[in-house]
Amino acid sequence: MVVPSPTTNGSNQNKGLGVPIIDLSRKRSRVSELIVKACEEYGFFKVINHGVSKEIIANMEKEGLDFFAKPSLEKHKAGPPNPLGYGIKSIGFNGDMGEVEYLLLQTNSLSISQRSKFISEDPARFNFLVSDYVQAIRNLACELLDLMAEGLGVQDKSVFSRLIRDVDSDSLIRLNHYPSCEDSMDWSSSQSFHQNRIGFGEHSDPQMLTLLRSNDVGGLQVSMDNGVWVPISPDPTAFCVNVGDALQALTNGKFTSARHRVLVNSFKSRMSMVYFGAPPLQAWISPLSELVTAQNPCLYRPFTWEEYKKTTYSLRLGDSRLDLFKTQGRDEFDTRAVFEVNVL
Repeated sequence: MVVPSPTTNGSNQNKGLGVPIIDLSRKRSRVSELIVKACEEYGFFKVINHGVSKEIIANMEKEGLDFFAKPSLEKHKAGPPNPLGYGIKSIGFNGDMGEVEYLLLQTNSLSISQRSKFISEDPARFNFLVSDYVQAIRNLACELLDLMAEGLGVQDKSVFSRLIRDVDSDSLIRLNHYPSCEDSMDWSSSQSFHQNRIGFGEHSDPQMLTLLRSNDVGGLQVSMDNGVWVPISPDPTAFCVNVGDALQALTNGKFTSARHRVLVNSFKSRMSMVYFGAPPLQAWISPLSELVTAQNPCLYRPFTWEEYKKTTYSLRLGDSRLDLFKTQGRDEFDTRAVFEVNVL
């Protein structure tokens, strides 16, 4: 049984661990500064006073709870994941496994509507509530991306956000359910119990920006530069935000794509709702011209999001991907390394 989020506001439990927690109600210039600093130093932060209503969050969470509570045969009607749909244990196409079941959807309304009939007994309600959540979380993601552009001193303040606002954006919404160790034993009785069982292995997200919210069960961990895994305490008032590979490339390595993982809790199940903000498939990605100088030469060659996405699917979960797109040691100032969006 999945544990729902508490209805009361909890206190922040991450302050002592050095994970940035940013209050979006503060002065805009200060918020922008703090976000850029967090993206540079951690590639990860939490936001509070984010403006996404409790009702929208609660409705989305209930849809997830209801789906994962169904019998296995009912859930499998929404799969197999190719890559969208329902999946269990298998992560990707290269043998990666985890103690997780999930539902992966595109964020456009037509796709959600088409899949709703395989997911919910009330497809119209599911479509409405999920689309409502997607709109709210996309607006938050765009606001954060605009604040990043402002903090970086980029002239075009919507240079990042317009990519995920694009009608052809390849953004995704994913519901992850991690059963307790006791429940996960039922999935594969041959596996022995281990207190550090991996729900989702170490990886970085290939997209631009990830926004995550979970119920009141821990398990998410972020890797710091010193190799220490920092546990991220659940907070019903906050969203976790992490930089993805595409944003690291767009900022010429100024921002760090956060590596993270999820451990299975021994006694409680965990559900997370994850939004992956991604550009259109044919969008060209390369470092912004303002961030490429003689002192900071272009680190990555131009590539399309479709090219990078295909590369991601061809590799194992924890494999390094951006290294394949580096400029291979070119030191000259490449004035051609500009960002643009083309539809071929």
